[in-house]
Amino acid sequence: MTTDDISGMGPLVARLSRGGQRLRQADRTHPWVLDTAVVIVVFLMFCLPDLLRGGVDDGDGPRRFRLAFTELPVAGILALQAGLVLPLLWRRRKPMAAFGVIASVFVLQWSLGAALRADIALFVALYSLALHGRLRQLPWACAVTAGAMVLVAVRASAAVSVWDALFFLLSTATAALALGLMVRIRRAQLAGLRERAARLETERDQRSRLATATERTRVAREMHDIVGHNLSVIITLADAGAYASDLQPARGKEALQLIGDTGRQALGELRRVLGVLRQDGAGPSRGLELSPQPGIADIEALCATVRAAGLEVVYRTSGEVDALDSGVQLTVYRIVQEAVTNTLKHADTDTQVLLAILVEDSRLTIRVQDTGPAAQPGPPNEEGHGLVGMRERAALYGGTVSAGPTDGGGWSVEAVLDLTSRGGDR
Repeated sequence: MTTDDISGMGPLVARLSRGGQRLRQADRTHPWVLDTAVVIVVFLMFCLPDLLRGGVDDGDGPRRFRLAFTELPVAGILALQAGLVLPLLWRRRKPMAAFGVIASVFVLQWSLGAALRADIALFVALYSLALHGRLRQLPWACAVTAGAMVLVAVRASAAVSVWDALFFLLSTATAALALGLMVRIRRAQLAGLRERAARLETERDQRSRLATATERTRVAREMHDIVGHNLSVIITLADAGAYASDLQPARGKEALQLIGDTGRQALGELRRVLGVLRQDGAGPSRGLELSPQPGIADIEALCATVRAAGLEVVYRTSGEVDALDSGVQLTVYRIVQEAVTNTLKHADTDTQVLLAILVEDSRLTIRVQDTGPAAQPGPPNEEGHGLVGMRERAALYGGTVSAGPTDGGGWSVEAVLDLTSRGGDR
């Protein structure tokens, strides 16, 4: 067979596969059609010739073969054929019952010394039992079949050798049994593959939903950090500007300028986050200005914004903070941003904020402590989104976050990150 012949078989195999699928679907919808068709085919191929010619002993075979079997009247032949063929109607629903009835009629027929072509029904029933029945029933069916084959071989001994007949009959029964088991195993394998494919599809959908939920949480955390901080600064500046507009117009003008700068910064960060979400496969949207994620170097600018809002911020670092990777720096920036925003929300204008970032070997510590009034706690057993967000970010690097009032009446936030833990950039 050439390569062209093999490639030409592709469409034929595809058509046969589609035809087989349609037949299986039709069989699942109307199973009685196939069972009736099997009975009709067996009747036309094996029963009708016996009725027309008067059985196997039709005068065409050798004399000793004709003398070995008993001639039955047409009514007797028809009754035995009905007992052999009609049980095939329930061969799939009740395979053991169908096999039992057919085997009983088969033994009765050969006990009378009659030979019928409809005996093929016994092998069809054995095949159906191997395919659809319970496996523990097969040994009994095999034993009954072997006994019936011995009876046939003994009855046919006048025409053919007992051993030759027994070999042929047992080989046919073995082939029917093996074919049924092979089809059964193949169907079980296909069912297992379909189940595995369905399970993998379900797992894929679950992973997709989990990734979507994780991304939504990340975006919500970013939006909270951006909007929460900048709005807190804007509100504080607006209140200070309104208060100073009558007494010190220059301070009011300065507050308005700071509000504009803070608003533009917030708008730029929102465009960056939303632009990443909206970008398609061709790249970022046109005109979108992208900037790097903030890091420790941007904390000084953050402190300047907070100072402009009226708070006194003392900021210091220790260790090689600039050598940290971008993911750690973003985590540090967001934790500091959330902590000072909370201070800005709850503290007075004369509050002092002490901010320290310490790097010691594989440990990074963030301390944010203020001298203002403690933040008002939320409902029992409920934490704000800011503290939850800080803990989620710290958990990416195996860290912890603790927050609470200090002895002096202020509020303290301390976060500890493990630099040996590899978190993803967020």
